[in-house]
Amino acid sequence: MGTKIAEVMTQRPRAVTPQTSVREAAQLMQQEDVGSLPVVDEGVRLVGILTDRDVAVRVVGGGMDPDKAVVGDVASKDVLALTPEHDLDEALTLMAREQVRRVPIVVRENELVGMLAQADVARAEKDKATGEVVEAISRPPRGPRVAGGHVERTPDADHGEARPVEEERPNR
Repeated sequence: MGTKIAEVMTQRPRAVTPQTSVREAAQLMQQEDVGSLPVVDEGVRLVGILTDRDVAVRVVGGGMDPDKAVVGDVASKDVLALTPEHDLDEALTLMAREQVRRVPIVVRENELVGMLAQADVARAEKDKATGEVVEAISRPPRGPRVAGGHVERTPDADHGEARPVEEERPNR
């Protein structure tokens, strides 16, 4: 029988409510050194997740005031959640497929009891297969996408890797 999520998850994670200001949530993320916070209603019921990406894209990118914006307006509501009894290998496969680094752990009626993070897995499991799955979860798309600039990439024939294409630019 494999390892259960309950054996490696972070128990009693810090959480915020939908009414929490985004600034307060971001400060809590900084204090706790986490990239996401579960959003709970009625003290324990999982209703969403606020990620550092939500803050950057929806709040900062959207020009919202982080003191006036509340978590419930910007948090992701479509949340992947698992139970403490799920098998860790199955959880890792799911995390890799969905490209998520953190998953809330719930019981009964969506009652938040923990978080499973990539870091929890790395600390608990030392074997090569787990390392490969953790790497797959973190693997970014290939090649840069530079804002305001144009970067093309072509395969480097000698190494089979991509390299920047030199653009002709007028001398100024």
